[in-house]
Amino acid sequence: MSVCISRPEDTLIQRLIVLTQAGLPLLDDPWAWLAEQLGLNIDATLDLLKRLQAEGAIRRIAAVPNHYRLGYRHNGMTVWDIRDTDMPRLGALIGAQPFVSHCYRRPRRSAWRYNLFAMVHGRSSEEINSYREHLRYLLGDACVADDMLVSSRILKKTGVRLPPTSR
Repeated sequence: MSVCISRPEDTLIQRLIVLTQAGLPLLDDPWAWLAEQLGLNIDATLDLLKRLQAEGAIRRIAAVPNHYRLGYRHNGMTVWDIRDTDMPRLGALIGAQPFVSHCYRRPRRSAWRYNLFAMVHGRSSEEINSYREHLRYLLGDACVADDMLVSSRILKKTGVRLPPTSR
């Protein structure tokens, strides 16, 4: 992949990506470290990050724990066929459960009836099955059908990766 650099700010943004693509360092003040690496003050660094987020170049800045190292080795994507009229209320309810890491609505497909997805993590298959039962209880009669797709292997999850800059 080649990156076209056309403005001085583009070089700065590319350096920002290279510095953060594997995550921020575990320091007391990672923002100060990033500012130092970029040759900016902290306020300018934070302003750049906020602007890139507002423009949609950065979706979010958040801690991403490795749930496998924390002992959560069982995962299941619960899928639900929910009445569309109940989706706003129930999607928010399911997404707010402490054992749901992410929850979203998807359009139905001709061979796939499910429109609500919620990922659950647990320490055992029994635990994720009990979470699914709890979600089924919360959804009540608004749920027409459900299933759970259980992870069979760990997939490498990374964002954009750029080669290190020589500048």
